[in-house]
Amino acid sequence: MKVWIPHRAGPALLGELPPGVTVELLEDPARLPSSPAGVRFWVPPFLSAGPAAAPLLAELPDLAVVQLLSAGADAWVGQIPDGVTLCDARGVHDTSTAEWVVTAILSVLRGFGPLARAQARREWAYDAVAPTDELAGKRVLIVGAGSIGAAVQARLAPFEVTFTLVARTPRPAEGVHGVDELPALLPEADVVVLLVPLTEQTRGLVDEKFLAAMPDGALLVNAARGPVARTPALVAELASGRLRAALDVTDPEPLPADHPLWELPNVLLTPHVAGSVRGLLPRAYRLVGEQVRRFVAGEPLVNRVVDGY
Repeated sequence: MKVWIPHRAGPALLGELPPGVTVELLEDPARLPSSPAGVRFWVPPFLSAGPAAAPLLAELPDLAVVQLLSAGADAWVGQIPDGVTLCDARGVHDTSTAEWVVTAILSVLRGFGPLARAQARREWAYDAVAPTDELAGKRVLIVGAGSIGAAVQARLAPFEVTFTLVARTPRPAEGVHGVDELPALLPEADVVVLLVPLTEQTRGLVDEKFLAAMPDGALLVNAARGPVARTPALVAELASGRLRAALDVTDPEPLPADHPLWELPNVLLTPHVAGSVRGLLPRAYRLVGEQVRRFVAGEPLVNRVVDGY
């Protein structure tokens, strides 16, 4: 069987594969490395979009598995042909995304945005920012209590914060609340971290009511997907100066140069880089190699996407 992957470094990172498995490099969907026949396992490029790949999907008559390199599968749900299994890269991005969340929270609370702008002006801005806010003592609400949420919690725990965890389905034995409890939980949160997948249930989750329930001065951190928040509501609330935000994702994305979010001093923006680290490919292709071995052996695949999750 054939496996198509998008990175030249991939073959060396897959580990030993079963006999009969051929790995081929597909960097450009317009230039296929060989006949599509026999391709059973395809790994699209990182952060690629399902609709753009739909024509290629139709050309792979023997395809059985699409293994994503991203933790989110929202761009692919509804694009996969019947009989093809879609798997995401859950677990691969836990450390990198958790690092971004911690960095973003500390950067906002300690005033690194204004200080960086002052540095560009060669201005010693002590009196403009000091004393800054601090992380110690903050109440952190993590919306999305999956593997990335656990990684964020582990990294924030030494900062003397308290946690509230929320998931799609409550897990009382683990102290995890359900999404329907958010209206009562948001007023008690100093920092709200979004880590949910983008589904029909989470699209627009952060709306006017969600934001209004957050206390004055609270920080919203979006490391999920841009459409989880309603952009007009987000802009209106942030423009008032009542809340702060750290956003690695936006809607639309990329964010147009004339978008009002760029101009707000209480917003930290990064261009969807939380998962883009040097360790991505080794971790991702370890998963790909394990999935290929499972597939050949007839074992259940991990990280199967069912109903958008």
